[in-house]
Amino acid sequence: MNANKRNVVIAAALALALPLTAAESVRVIQTNSAGDNVHVIDPATNKVVGIIEGIDVSHGTVIAPDGSRIYITEEPTRTMDVVDSKTLKVVKKVPLSGRPNNLAVTKDGRKVYVGIAQQPGAVDVIDTATLTNIKSIPVQGAIHNVYVTPDSKFAVSGSVVTGVITAIDTATDTIAWFWKETAGIRPMTFTANPDGSTKEMIFQLSNFHGFVVADFATRKEIRRVTMPDIAGQEREVDGIQGAPAHGLVITRDGKMVWTTSKYYNYAAAYALSDYSLVKIVPVESHPEWLTIPPDGNSMYVGCAGSDTTDVIDLKTMEVVAKIPVGAVPKRNTSGWIQTN
Repeated sequence: MNANKRNVVIAAALALALPLTAAESVRVIQTNSAGDNVHVIDPATNKVVGIIEGIDVSHGTVIAPDGSRIYITEEPTRTMDVVDSKTLKVVKKVPLSGRPNNLAVTKDGRKVYVGIAQQPGAVDVIDTATLTNIKSIPVQGAIHNVYVTPDSKFAVSGSVVTGVITAIDTATDTIAWFWKETAGIRPMTFTANPDGSTKEMIFQLSNFHGFVVADFATRKEIRRVTMPDIAGQEREVDGIQGAPAHGLVITRDGKMVWTTSKYYNYAAAYALSDYSLVKIVPVESHPEWLTIPPDGNSMYVGCAGSDTTDVIDLKTMEVVAKIPVGAVPKRNTSGWIQTN
């Protein structure tokens, strides 16, 4: 055997001996708040490619930064369920201090913060290395949502009961500050400064058809944006649950924020430069949360009243697909997951 052939054979043998690298695929995770499963969507085909079973009344979901796990809160069991992303099986249910709502994961993947949606209110801290609840941080009021800021320095929770926003220092897991708003806090998102620090909080309020923009450092409102009524169309008020607007996401290029209207069944885009309205896109009944996969091309809208996840092409700003999912789909997320 000549030297070149021998080198090829050796290289092939070494390749076979090395462990295979896990394949990764982008997925949209859609929870179903009145069902017992969670749907997994492939955004390349807009088809359901997997179903996570055994989670009754799922609420929030996030993907671990390395794509190895999907974390989902389960209300009746009062647990954070850990799902293996390759098998889509629940591998552990981590006990919480009370009934959970939404959750968030730090950029390094080391901790998950879970909002506890019952009085007196708390944010539980989950160590992802040991999958244990290492601390329950008391806050002012039952928590509906919790988020990690763009720089991962704070976990920010909002109470739908008291209207208090609480920022938790993720380095020490102690409260950095709290701020009381005029109504219950609904979904939130954040903009960033050039250095990566958090610039603005954008959040929705109970019984307000729009969103609020506030300076993160000073906790001062900058503006309130009221979403438009639709001429000749009556407001849909059944099942609103005090949340006429219940979904926010910033586009991957950082140019627009999208919000949902449950009154009029639409998603609306606003320019982040001046918060002017760019486009209204009609969707199915009771649109809730929004998520944009990493490529930034499309947005996925959980439509609770139609049991679909609607897909909006962000270039044409038109609905291009309506994907049947489970019962009352609300919260969702998207990102890379390990698939083998």
